[in-house]
This record gives sequence, structure tokens and C-alpha cells, in this order.
Amino acid sequence: MSQVLAFQEEERYQAVLGLDPADTGTLDALIAGLHDESWRVRRASAESLRRLPSLAEVASRLVAVLGERGETGARNAAAEALVGLGDPAVGPLLRLLRHADPDQRKFAADILGQLGRRSAESALIEALEDPDLNVRVSAVEALGRVGSEAAARALESLLKEPDPLLRLAVLEALIQLHWPPPLPGVVPLLADPQLRRSAYRVMGLIPQVAATELISRGLASEVRSIREAALGALGTQASVADGALRAEIDSQARNALKRLPDAVEFVSQAFEAEDVPVRAGALVAAGALREPSLAVAVAEAAREDRLLAEVIRTLSRLGPEAGRELLGRMAELSLPARAAAAQAMLEMVDPSYVPALSALLEWAEDDLRAVAVKALGRTQSPEAVAPLVALLDEPALAGAAVRALGVLSGGCREAVLAALEKVMEGQPSPAALAAFAHAGGTTALPALRRLARAADPLLRAAALDAAMDVDPAVGLELARGALVDEAAPVRAAGARAVGRVGDTSAGTLLKRALQDEDIAVQLAAVDALGECGAAERVPELEALVGHPDGALAGRAVRALARIGIVRAEVLREAARHEDAEVVKAALQAGAVSAEGVALAVQLLSHSGWDVRATAARVLGDSGGRESLEAVRSALSAEQDALARRALSDAVERLSRR
Repeated sequence: MSQVLAFQEEERYQAVLGLDPADTGTLDALIAGLHDESWRVRRASAESLRRLPSLAEVASRLVAVLGERGETGARNAAAEALVGLGDPAVGPLLRLLRHADPDQRKFAADILGQLGRRSAESALIEALEDPDLNVRVSAVEALGRVGSEAAARALESLLKEPDPLLRLAVLEALIQLHWPPPLPGVVPLLADPQLRRSAYRVMGLIPQVAATELISRGLASEVRSIREAALGALGTQASVADGALRAEIDSQARNALKRLPDAVEFVSQAFEAEDVPVRAGALVAAGALREPSLAVAVAEAAREDRLLAEVIRTLSRLGPEAGRELLGRMAELSLPARAAAAQAMLEMVDPSYVPALSALLEWAEDDLRAVAVKALGRTQSPEAVAPLVALLDEPALAGAAVRALGVLSGGCREAVLAALEKVMEGQPSPAALAAFAHAGGTTALPALRRLARAADPLLRAAALDAAMDVDPAVGLELARGALVDEAAPVRAAGARAVGRVGDTSAGTLLKRALQDEDIAVQLAAVDALGECGAAERVPELEALVGHPDGALAGRAVRALARIGIVRAEVLREAARHEDAEVVKAALQAGAVSAEGVALAVQLLSHSGWDVRATAARVLGDSGGRESLEAVRSALSAEQDALARRALSDAVERLSRR
């Protein structure tokens, strides 16, 4: 028999799914489906009603079903269907909110709350004066989902109502609205056991020291749920507090928790709560207690993204002992916890961390290893020199190691220099050379001069770059030789160095590099000319604008723009280039001139969407109202979503001029 019934249910279910929304009898069939004994059929009917052509008629029929007493399943299905209809359901429900039957008015308020439409707010505020308590409570709950400031102020006035159920609903609605009521209206509610928990929670929204004092007293409650509510309020208040209040929160929480014999255990267990504000309060409490044993629980709270900033703040307050605890248990932590712990360690690191940080380098992911490298630099311990120097040959972390050694040399310069000088005696990496120059300063120049003649061209180039950082005059001296070096990377380094110095000889020195057989050297020379502003090389740069290599042509356009000499005919030539990047460089370079703006109008019809988008942005920045019609016309024809966005923005900006 059960199989037969199941088969019949499946038939009815499939029949509902097969109904044609355009058929005249479909509405009646679906309304009948709301009364089916099977929840699957009722659900399918409710969802199918959304697809009918006349949603206003559907809404009216559904409201009628709400009045069918004894048909609980159908009424619930109708309510679900009304929520699914969205805006077309609002009007009929507002009319239902004035029905003579309080049961119907309650239904209307409940569904309007689920719809969440602001257009229902005024009617729901009026319903706060309904003679039926259940209707008033439903109106309160609905306003908690849809209300604005007007609704919140209307809800505030109900905190003095005698009925505890109504006041409880008001407190919860204010919490949903994140609306802090006046503190005097909340304080009396702490005396009511039914309201105390919600009263604490709403008090967390009030950024006042007096509220902090009351919340802190709640931490001493003998009732665990009240203590957790106070803890959650503490977390909420900390999230809305300014610097001065935050210091008061920490102080008040510390004083209150010190009086609890089981404070550490209580806070530890609070980290397991499902309520995010309670976990946020546990972070505040852990930071106030300064209890290192809570470090792991604090770090694991980072699994909730919203708590990450507070997790890092709290960990940094727990001190070096907590950091050592985390380092020792890093392998046990979840990925979010490890990432948070690594960030926090930068704030609490001390020399004792070196062994654990060195061990972390052996197994952690690259992002955590990079943090460990940074932390080693902050230890200011000679013990950190060796592991950092060892990383100078590892490409993924060499740059971070150079920076960390620079920080470390602030307190351990002799140890850093001694280690790097030993490396210099062998075959140093470019990163090691950079670190040596940073730590040694002018004392490194003899070694840099020697290495500028090394057999390895990468070392010669690195020596030149390092010399530029130490003494630009020495760097320029080495650059003159580098420009005629047999190796292209060294010649490119020479060109970059000349651009950085930018003295009067730059244009002459870079002329040869502009004609180099290696494209990388030419690119470096073009960039250098733009950096140093050598106007005498403008003709050569203009000649490169038509170069078939898009990278070189685009860089030439940008260099001319930096020098400040971009002729209209050069812009037009660049705009005809096959490479879209060159065309975009021309648009950006021309944004300061009338010719460039006119070019941008023409390029609104370019075949590349990115070029059209760049042209739109240029016109939005630099065009006048005379460009508006062209941009509007381009917008009407544009198919690409990103280009449309740029054109829409340009229309809006040009319209205001």
C-alpha cells in the first residue's frame, strides 16, 4: 500500500512540474496543489506559482488561502509562495494587515518581515499599536528585518511596555538593526531574568563607558548563559568602540575576569560557542587576561573571517610566551590559524624565537616562510643571521631575506657584515651582493668595484645596481663601462643606472643603448630616458613609436609623456599601431591635451574593447561636455560589459560638467 501511495505522490509531483504557466487552469491547479498532503507537492506548487504571468492575481489568491483555518499545510505553503513572489505580494499583504481577524494580521506581519521590503515599514510601525499582542510582536520582529531609523525609534518607545514578550522581541529587533537604544531604557531590563540576556546583547551596541561597566559586571554572573551574553556584548562593543573606549573595555574586562576563579576555563570554552559575538568577546577577554595558554584557541578563532583582525590584535597582546607556544604547535594549527599566528608574531617576536622560526623555514608554505623571514629580521638576534644568509640563494625568499638582513643590521651590523663578507669571498648571489651593500654601505664599495668585473654577467649587473644604492657617483662611473659590456643584462643595468642618476650626460650616454641590438637594452634605455627627462633624445624616441615590437613602441610613448613632449602626429601614429597596448599608451599620454581628447573620441569605435574602455576613461577624466554625445552614442552600441561600465561612468562625469 505504501508503494502505491508513493507512486501516486510522484505522479502528482510530476503533474505539478509539468503544468504550463500559460494555460488558463494552471493557477487553480497550483492553488489546489498547496492543499496536497505531500510536502513535495506543496513545495513544487509554491515555487511554480512564481512563474505565472499575472503575479498580482496570484498574490490575491494566496492571501485568500491564508484565511483557510484548519489547513495548516496549505497556509504555510501559501506564505512561502508569497515570500517567493517578492514585490507583487506587498500590496495584498498590507491590506491583510488591516483584516478584522488578528490571526490574519499576524500572518501578514510575519510574511512582510520575511519579504524584507522597506515599502512595508510605515504599515508595520502602525501595527505596533495593534490591540492584539501577537500581532504587535510579529510587527516588531518584521521591523527588525526591514526597518530604518524611523522603525528603530518606534521600537525604542516599546521598551517601557509592561509585557515581557513584547520587550524581548523589541530587544532582539534592535539587535538585528544594530541600533543602540538609550542606555537608561535598557538598564531596568537587566533585573528581569527573561530579558537579561537580550538586554546585555543590545547593550553591546552602546559605545559608552557606563555600558562597559554594566557589561563587565555581567561577566561575574553565576548563570552561564548570562555570562556568555555579557561576553558577546563585550565583543560587540569592542567592534564599535574608538581607541579611548577600547582601552576602557580592556581595563574593565581585566578587572572583572580577575575576580573569577575559573576565568581562563570560561574564556577557553567560549571560543567553542556558535555565536560569533561570543567568540569575539572571548578574544577581548583573552587579550585582557594576557593568558598565553589561550594562544592556540585565539589563533583558531581566525577560522571566522570576521574575527581575523581581532585575533591578530589579541595574539600580539599575549606576549612572547604565547608566540613560542604557537611556534611550537604550528603544525597542529588550521591554515587560517597559522596565517593569523604568523602575522601576530611580527608584533611580539623576540630573540628567543630564532630556533622556532628557523624550524618553520624548513616546512611551512611560502607565504608563512616569508613571514618567518620577516620575523627573524625583527628578532635583532645574531642567531638569526645564519638562517637568513642561507636564504639568499633561494629565489622565492631571497628578496625577503635581503630586507630582513637590512632590518637585522640595525642591531647586529657586525654579525651581519661578517657573515656577508664571508659569502663575498666565494661566488655570491645577486641577492647576497645587495644585502652586503645595504649592510656595509660605503665600506662595500671596493668589493662592488671588484665584482663589477666578475666573470658572471649577472654579478656584474648586480654589483652595478648595488653600487648605485650606496654611492650614485660610483654607480655612474661603473655604468659608463657597463654600457659597452659584452653581456646584454649588464648593458641594460648600465642604462637603468644612468637613468637613475639623470645628470647632464645621460642623453649622450643612452644614445648608443637606444640603438642596441638587444631589445632588453633598448627597453631599459627608453625607460631611463623617461626617468631622467633627457629631451635631446626625443627624436629617437619618436622614431621608436612605430616600431613593430609593441613593448618598445609603448614604452617610447610613455617616455615621451614623462619628458612632457608628445606631438599630435606622434599620438596619431601610436594610435594606428597594431598592438592595443601602444594605442592605450597613446590615449593616456594624450589625456593632457586637446588633441589627445579628440583622439579618444575617435577611438571609442576601436575594435578592442580595452581600448574603447581606456578612451572612455580618458574622456571621463579630461573631456568636456562637447564629448558627451559621442560617449552616449558609444554606450548605446557597446556590447562588452567592462567597456559599458567605463562608458557609463564617463557619461555620468561629463554630464556634471
